[in-house]
Amino acid sequence: MVASDIGIIIVGLIILCFGGYALVLGSVTLAKKLQISSIVIGLTVVAFGTSTPELAASIVAAIGSHTDLILGNIVGSNISNIGMVIGISAIFVTLKMRERTSTIWVPLMIIASLGLVVLSLDGEISQSDGIILLVGLIAFSIYTVKSAKKKMPIGEDVEHEDPESSMTLSKFHITTVPRAIGFVVLGAILLCVGGHFTVTSAVSIAEELGISQMIIGITIIAIGTSLPELVTSIIAIRKKQMDIGIGNIVGSNIYNVLFIGGIAGAIVGIPVITDVFNQYIWMIGFSLVLFIGLKKLGGKIPKFVGVGLVIMYIIYLGSLFIK
Repeated sequence: MVASDIGIIIVGLIILCFGGYALVLGSVTLAKKLQISSIVIGLTVVAFGTSTPELAASIVAAIGSHTDLILGNIVGSNISNIGMVIGISAIFVTLKMRERTSTIWVPLMIIASLGLVVLSLDGEISQSDGIILLVGLIAFSIYTVKSAKKKMPIGEDVEHEDPESSMTLSKFHITTVPRAIGFVVLGAILLCVGGHFTVTSAVSIAEELGISQMIIGITIIAIGTSLPELVTSIIAIRKKQMDIGIGNIVGSNIYNVLFIGGIAGAIVGIPVITDVFNQYIWMIGFSLVLFIGLKKLGGKIPKFVGVGLVIMYIIYLGSLFIK
């Protein structure tokens, strides 16, 4: 049984790779054709697409009354997005972000996280709380779209972006907006399918080992549903589209709280157990480390910071199993 689950996980990872490639390719083309900033594309289209596994897992958990999985998935995914995804990405190449990312988008991510904490203080993310989160999502989306009008076209987004990036992408011959949208849709579907295979099999293995729902949500499901962000960000960064790669991560964290938390809360309401607040501290802590690091290092995340984030994430995972 475990062997077959491992095989399915491998298949899921392969599907995730193809999905991430298609999503980035289609999104970059959309940004070019529509003259929209790549950071906006990363914060919206790509972030939403790579958050579909978290959404699917949370809806299934809500319907099946596995509510402990939902907050564990949201909080664990946000932590792994910074500790694992940004950390590993920075190990490959120094990440360079525009000033607006560190002064607006990352703070908005922290505000969304703090909002989730405040709504949890009464011991439940109620259905009305879920609606509040969804209203926050609508406000965030409107602000993001409006900000697109003030942005430069893709290719001018990052001051030090490789001038060969457009040449790298041009050889794939995506010449029309409908075709680019098709690649985005195909990529999102593949990411969802790959994430489902990976997470389902990982949970099956975890349950055989007698791991609790909260731990499963924070570790197995969170890591599994963060694989799309990891794959997509690494592919985007390799193609010199750093704003899509970074915007994808920051946007995904915002979507995880506002959209996934909002939908799940509105459907069934989410009981908040005391242990979740310890995870909130870690989530806010990782976000603050990212924010302070960007401020101190001039919008850059060098390799040593990436290594530090990964080590910090490993320590966090280890702390989950220490009573």
